[in-house]
Amino acid sequence: MSQSSSPAQSFAAQLLASLAKAGVRNFFLAPGARSQALAIAAGQLAEAGKIDLHIRLDERGMGFTAVGAALASGQPSVLITTSGTAVANLHPAVLEAHHSGVPLILLTADRPHELRGVGANQTTNQIGIFNDAVRECVDVPAPNGNDGEAREASQLAVNAIAVAMGYDGDQPGPVQLNLAFREPLSSTSPNAAELNPLIELPDIFEPNPEFAMLSAEVPTVVVAGAGAGSEAVELAEAFGWPILAEPSSGARHGANAIIGYRRILENHELAKEIRRVVIYGKPTLGRAVIRLLFNEEVEVVVVRSKVMGHFDVSRRASKVVDEIAIDNEVSFEWLERWRLADAEVTAPESSKLDRRTLVEAVWNATNGPDQLLLGASRLIREADAWAPAKLLLVYSNRGLAGIDGTVATATGLALIEREGTTRALIGDLTLLHDASSLAIDPADGDLNIQIVVGNDGGGTIFSGLEMAEQLEPKTFERLFTTPQQVDIWHLAQAYGWNYIRVESTAELETALQTTGRVVIDVRLK
Repeated sequence: MSQSSSPAQSFAAQLLASLAKAGVRNFFLAPGARSQALAIAAGQLAEAGKIDLHIRLDERGMGFTAVGAALASGQPSVLITTSGTAVANLHPAVLEAHHSGVPLILLTADRPHELRGVGANQTTNQIGIFNDAVRECVDVPAPNGNDGEAREASQLAVNAIAVAMGYDGDQPGPVQLNLAFREPLSSTSPNAAELNPLIELPDIFEPNPEFAMLSAEVPTVVVAGAGAGSEAVELAEAFGWPILAEPSSGARHGANAIIGYRRILENHELAKEIRRVVIYGKPTLGRAVIRLLFNEEVEVVVVRSKVMGHFDVSRRASKVVDEIAIDNEVSFEWLERWRLADAEVTAPESSKLDRRTLVEAVWNATNGPDQLLLGASRLIREADAWAPAKLLLVYSNRGLAGIDGTVATATGLALIEREGTTRALIGDLTLLHDASSLAIDPADGDLNIQIVVGNDGGGTIFSGLEMAEQLEPKTFERLFTTPQQVDIWHLAQAYGWNYIRVESTAELETALQTTGRVVIDVRLK
């Protein structure tokens, strides 16, 4: 390790240089005093073009921006924070990443051990602050310049990447390196960009897949939830089974996709004939699907998800496997009956500006390198009901299905994929919940990103719950709908975004062709 007047700087430079040499590209920084050595090292690497550094004012929004970047790139995002509440503000994003298998590496600066528990400023117990939501939490003592610290820093980097990416066969997810630093907290040397650490990433563990042989005679449907991917489509098409795919599954395309499956499950005689469900990913949007999984006449087979973790909400899975085979040819009559039922329940589209029209317009406008993020509110359920079968890059934070950080996640996606347009289809409350993430680092450059807001004046998703019928309208509105009166035009202007108000389908189609950073305020009746 290069000599420095600050052991903190030497250690930070070696750690970040090792991450960069291993191929980690996306770094996110919320400035602070205790983390200054990490910030300086990140700045040096960014200036040399070895990493992409994104600065954010708010750790909470930064966390979800990093989630978006990791989703789009498939690589870990590195987050740098100072001590205290800065670390706690990462918690919502860490929880989402934990439940949806998103690789993050958290570099949380801390006071040295002698200053903990004695009332030192901005000091709390950061060890275990995320509990089991991180794959690993390493409390790293403050460096003092001893021999061997360079090797330790490089090994920490290698281990963090391996665990975050799931190279050991476990689900990918967040890793926390809690880094104690003593004064002097920083120096201008060594320059992290000039270091050439020796690193070697471990081999990726490849477990032996577990197979299940299924009877071809059992009437079967494939249910694809968040994170299912193309494997679900390939299986459904190979065996001639209908696929019931949520919009963020990555499997809502192909000849076997049944768009109106929710209405079929709720109202059609065909649903009563189902005797087996094969689950991919994490389905969370429809009560009809969940009821199906609890039906004792229906066998449940779960295909392990590489990112979404264990899914067996009914605790009835007869098999949890990696791959499936069948013992004979499947009759395509079963699939054809589902296609006919789908045609019956999917009526022609409406010409008025409603939620269905909004979903279909966004789907039609999104093509090729474009990306679409669906907020965890009413509109993703409308997309589940109406979105056409089409191969798109669709994302949604379905690990915990919260509305937290949706704007930030969209910006993280846009930072990685710059060829097309990134669209976020969200509700008005979801926008307001994360409005501060409209603040973009000017150094991030030009982004083509549309925040498409289905503005119905509050949380209308709750209108479908039981209490909507039981409470007085004024009480229900105050406790659940929480109507808002924020002027979204002024909000967009304050953060430097273009603003377009939409009140017709023609205006919507025009607005969806707009480039740059734009908030599209779609007024739903």
